[in-house]
Amino acid sequence: MRGDDSKMKTDKIMVNGTSSLNGGAKNKQSKFEAELELNHLSLRRRSLSILQVNMGKLCNQACHHCHVDAGPKRTEIMEKNTVDRLVELLEKSEGIETVDLTGGAPEMNPWFRYFVEKIRAMKIEVIDRCNLTVLLEPGQEDTAEFLRDHLVQVVSSLPCYSLDNVDKQRGNGVFIKSIEALQLLNDLGYGKTETGLRLDLVYNPVGASLPPSQGPLEAEYKERLYTDFGIEFNQLYTITNMPINRFRHLLERTGQLESYSHLLQNSFNQTAAEEIMCRDLVSIGWDGKIYDCDFNQMLELPIRCTAKTIFDIEHLSELEKNAIHFEDHCFGCTAGEGSSCSGALVKSDQEMVL
Repeated sequence: MRGDDSKMKTDKIMVNGTSSLNGGAKNKQSKFEAELELNHLSLRRRSLSILQVNMGKLCNQACHHCHVDAGPKRTEIMEKNTVDRLVELLEKSEGIETVDLTGGAPEMNPWFRYFVEKIRAMKIEVIDRCNLTVLLEPGQEDTAEFLRDHLVQVVSSLPCYSLDNVDKQRGNGVFIKSIEALQLLNDLGYGKTETGLRLDLVYNPVGASLPPSQGPLEAEYKERLYTDFGIEFNQLYTITNMPINRFRHLLERTGQLESYSHLLQNSFNQTAAEEIMCRDLVSIGWDGKIYDCDFNQMLELPIRCTAKTIFDIEHLSELEKNAIHFEDHCFGCTAGEGSSCSGALVKSDQEMVL
C-alpha cells in the first residue's frame, strides 16, 4: 500500500473526473489514471464471468449512502423487452457464471421473477442484492420462498449489528425490519452451511471512513447477530462508500468531501487495483445501456466500446478485452483492502480513518 506522497498531497484531488478544489475544471487525465501509470498498471477487461444488471431505481428505502439515488418515487424500471434481450445474450454466452441483480430493490421490478426463472433454467448462478425490508412489503410476502425455491444467493446490506447505526444510515425502523427479514431467511434455510443457500451481508461505513478489516469484522458480526438474535449468515462483505451522488452530497454538506477524497487517494493499494471488479464484469442499466461498473452507470460514464447498449451487440464476448473507463471515484475500489461487490480484494489488518 502506498503511503503519503508530498506531491500527491499538494495536487488537486479529482472526484468524478473534476477537481474538488478548482471549481470543476475538466482534466485530460484523471488522478486515478495517473496513479495507474505511476504504478506501471495497464488494466483492461478480462474474460467476462459476471453480468451485473440494474433492474431499476425504484426502492422502498432511500438510504443516505446510496450511490444509485434510489427511492420510492423513482420511476426508472427495466422493461420486458430489455429483460428478454439479456436472456438472448446469456443463452449465447458460455463464460457468464453469475448474474448479479441489483437496483433500487430489484424484487420490485415486475419482471424480476420471470428473469430469475430464465437465468436459473440456464444453470447460471443468480445474486439478489436485497435490502431485506423489501421482503416485508405488501405483495412481497412470498418473495423469500421464491428465492429459496430457485437457489438464489441473497446479498443484503446491514451497516451494523446495532439499531442506532443502521437506522441512522437507512431510516427509522429499518434495523428491526432487517432483523425480522434475516430471521425469515434463516427459517427457510438461508445462512446454514448444510443447505447451500447463501446469505451474505454487506457492511458500509456510516461516515467518511474506510471499512475496517473484513475478517475480524465478520467474526464480530457473526457473534453479535447470533448471540442477540439467533441469526446466522455465510460471509460479510465490506464495501467502501463511493463519493458520488447521494453520499457525495452528504460529504459536501458536512464539509468532508476534500478530506475523504484525500483519504481514498492516499490509501491506494496496487494489489487491490489489479483485482478491481470491472476487469471481470460489465454492468447493464435499467434501459439496456452498458457500463464498466455500477458506479460508472450511476455517473452515466459510457463504456469505451463502439456498442453502447445490449441491442448493439450480438454476443457478450464483444465487451471483453476492452479498455475500462476510469475516473477518480475509482480510488474507492482501490483504497485500503480494496472494495468490490464481493467485498475486500486483499487481506490486511490495517484500518484507515480520517
